[in-house]
Amino acid sequence: MKVVIIGGDAAGMSAAMEIVRNNKSAHIVVLEKGDIYSYGQCGLPYVINGKVPNTEELIARDVEEFRSKYDIDARIFHEVTAIDTKLQKVSGHDVNSKEPFEFVYDKLLIATGAAPSMPRLENADLKGIHMIKTIPQMNKLMEQLPNVKHVTVVGGGYIGLEVVETVRERGLDVRLIHQGSQLMSVLDPELAKIIYEEAISKGVDVLLNEETIGFEGEQVVEAIRTKTGTYPTELVIVATGVRPNTQFATGFAKLENGALIVNGKMETSIANVYAAGDCASHYNRLKQQDDYLPLGTTANKQGRIAGLNIAGFNQKFNGIVGTSILKFFDLQIGMTGLTNDTADKSNALIEAYVMEVNDIASYYPHPSKMKLRMLVEQQSRKLVGLQIVGKHGVDKRIDVFATALYNEMTFEELLDLDLAYAPPFSGVWDALMQVPKRYGKKD
Repeated sequence: MKVVIIGGDAAGMSAAMEIVRNNKSAHIVVLEKGDIYSYGQCGLPYVINGKVPNTEELIARDVEEFRSKYDIDARIFHEVTAIDTKLQKVSGHDVNSKEPFEFVYDKLLIATGAAPSMPRLENADLKGIHMIKTIPQMNKLMEQLPNVKHVTVVGGGYIGLEVVETVRERGLDVRLIHQGSQLMSVLDPELAKIIYEEAISKGVDVLLNEETIGFEGEQVVEAIRTKTGTYPTELVIVATGVRPNTQFATGFAKLENGALIVNGKMETSIANVYAAGDCASHYNRLKQQDDYLPLGTTANKQGRIAGLNIAGFNQKFNGIVGTSILKFFDLQIGMTGLTNDTADKSNALIEAYVMEVNDIASYYPHPSKMKLRMLVEQQSRKLVGLQIVGKHGVDKRIDVFATALYNEMTFEELLDLDLAYAPPFSGVWDALMQVPKRYGKKD
């Protein structure tokens, strides 16, 4: 069996390893546009502040290991530009020499991930304007950072906040420009306010409701221009979201953003072609529909499922509930399930419980407050979503709630969970169980 995998990172190599383990007769060719395999993209921002010493630390396995140890035909600088699904072949060219190539396949996996999206901004080609989705992009940024004192970050989402923190911890002045009215647009405004206050307290210059329209400078960026003003800076990092790398894949069913629609087996709309990771759709168990929430955990899981099915098994990816967490200076920001906006689209009556609770027992030294917002479906009492902002203990509560969501638990069942308790870790009633209104309406 000839297997071609496009993309040598999380989803692609998770799939490749499952095929290696479970189908010894398979011949695997991996076509990677760059020259780096299997690295932790989520760790890139922490190279800036030195928590990760260098980008090489993020590489789990290099290309030579896949070739020599696992007998995978792992190619580098091979950019795929077309797929002929009738003849079952992929074609493209070498990035450096431009020499064309073709590979036929029995099974094909598209695992091309996503690319950072650069808005259409004036003078975006000036030196000193960066995006940081790959190791080469981060290396380029790190070459210039020692020569600047002021950085502007465009975008107040996950990556934008992580970059703001790590640049500031490097000792540089930071301005954060965000088009929306609050940081982390998916959060409830009351929780987002805490993040804004944290940024201000750490010396970050935060500009909200500012739409960036371009940059100024001769050869190097010297200022960033919005609809309301011009702000001097020495370096810019743009973090305004990502788009799936699927432009070359024509004839497939896709989401509006270009992500390839897949079923539970990771099969696309065309026979013998699979997709996984940030270039594919992600079934949302709560929405009961295809969604797009690109995360490294999901990419690895989808890649594993795709690999097992290509190897001859019958495995299913059971979907996501939308769980994520973020560190921002002294805060932990976690969420899982639906937000107010997405819950409203379900046409269900939703109750929201907002609380401020301690992360540990109140009498134990150094308790800290967590702001918690829980959504519950009014009639069924099923759990719908949770957002938490606090200094400690957010990860534990988010993971517990995500597990409850996955298993379609009700609010009352959540209260019955046998959770770990000791004063240094929790109050006798865990933070998740301190909702003022403990029960639904009586019959």
